[in-house]
Amino acid sequence: MNTAQALAACLVNEGVKRVFALPGEEVMELMEAMLDHGIELVITRHEQGAAFMADVTGRLTGEAGVCMATLGPGAANLVTGVADADCDRAPLVAITGQASLDRTHKESHQYLDLVSLFEPITKWNMQIKRPLTVAESVRTAFRFAEQERPGATHIDVPEDVALETVPDDIGPLNPTDPKAHVARKSQVDAAVALLKTARHPLILAGNGVIRGHSHEYLQRFAETLNIPVAKTFMGKGIISFDHPLSIGTLGLQARDHVNCGFDRADVVISIGYDLIEYAPANWNPDKRIKVLHVDRSPAEVDAHYMPTQEVTGDCRVALSQMMEQLEPWPDGPIHKLHSLVNAELQRYRDDQSMPMKPQRVLLEMRDVLAPDDILISDVGAHKIWIARMFPTIRPNTCIISNGFASMGIALPGAIAAKLVHPERQIMAVAGDGGALMNIQELETAVRMNTPFVMLVWTDGRYGLIDWKQRNRYGHSRSVSFGNPDWVKLAESFGCKGVKVATADELTPAMQWGYEQTVPVIIEVPIDGEENMRLTQQMGEVVCSM
Repeated sequence: MNTAQALAACLVNEGVKRVFALPGEEVMELMEAMLDHGIELVITRHEQGAAFMADVTGRLTGEAGVCMATLGPGAANLVTGVADADCDRAPLVAITGQASLDRTHKESHQYLDLVSLFEPITKWNMQIKRPLTVAESVRTAFRFAEQERPGATHIDVPEDVALETVPDDIGPLNPTDPKAHVARKSQVDAAVALLKTARHPLILAGNGVIRGHSHEYLQRFAETLNIPVAKTFMGKGIISFDHPLSIGTLGLQARDHVNCGFDRADVVISIGYDLIEYAPANWNPDKRIKVLHVDRSPAEVDAHYMPTQEVTGDCRVALSQMMEQLEPWPDGPIHKLHSLVNAELQRYRDDQSMPMKPQRVLLEMRDVLAPDDILISDVGAHKIWIARMFPTIRPNTCIISNGFASMGIALPGAIAAKLVHPERQIMAVAGDGGALMNIQELETAVRMNTPFVMLVWTDGRYGLIDWKQRNRYGHSRSVSFGNPDWVKLAESFGCKGVKVATADELTPAMQWGYEQTVPVIIEVPIDGEENMRLTQQMGEVVCSM
């Protein structure tokens, strides 16, 4: 058995069933070994697409998605997707081919120091220099990728090392399943004492709740104690949008401390919250709020996030223990925010204008999708609408890139979601700014038989930058662009497409899209002015309470 075959055996031992990859000379031996071991190779049309597919696979399964690229430009093209996984706490293992070791001490064709390249965007990365280290390297990569807080890791395999013989006594190492420790009683008692001083407590729920399968415990905690819940973008679905204690999503920047009730809260119970999801300075600008940090990992250091008390351990146990010792709080001003957010969403339910209002589009998307169906959001102005107002019912059914916030994730992400959950309907939503960034993966989607519906919100500009420029300078410049014929573009890849001409055509178009056996692109002209109205009007409504 050579190093490539041993690595493939280790991947199988880790439960890997597919690898997203682009072929290359330096990974040919790895490809042969993976195929010989029954691993499916999903060949993509760009390495960034492969990385995004592994990224979303990790988000949806909690197990590391795997992507692979050859040396030099192939490896460099992985960087955006790998960084996205690392910042979004998605478990991912990237494998790269490399030049032979006898070339790495000097300038050589396509050679880059890939360990140095991936260092800032991974939790752990290394180069296999000797065959006897392969089993330990693979097990370490998966362990670091999947343990709290999850992220990306990287293994670099020189092509000559891939061919070397592995000693007979070197075999795969069995994965371990470390259990989250239980918080100390003294921490729980101190947390209860802090909460007993609160007049207007507020829960801030982050993606760690989903990763820790704690959403049912959090909802029971909130209901028992009558505490409103704000979510991060990546925490949508922790508590259903229509739940009376659900007050909105944090992450729009300027007025979030007002829109989500943080200006009225005296104690914030942050559960599974990660600072990378949304900076504490935006919701605790004057450092006034007392913070109770509840998570499997200790709090990171931030001047605006210095917890009065930390409860570190299994959130499910900690919430149950605290709940038993506390009495419910009466309704307060924060509770009223639920109806305000819902009223804003319903504002244009029957609006007939074209371009369409985002609120109507979101409601019709919700009506077409079942509670367990999956929405993959790209990054742009549409992401803000989806994050704040798309009525998410179940956790991990609205996937938003928000740690790294990379455009181009929606289309490859939808392919990965369909491969993970072929029984569910998948919807990708992208603006016309991000939709073309990985449009070549439509061919991958057709080849892999992964039908889904992709809405492209079109307004001919980078809408979020347009909005920010107008807020800062009073005008916008250099943000407009032209668009292709989206229907013809879809058809050229073997997909189907339709452009919505009237507001009443959207729902029938989506329903028709899910009857097709190939991906469907639906162009939806969007009222860009609504994107710029959201922050200001929501803040004004809440402040007038």
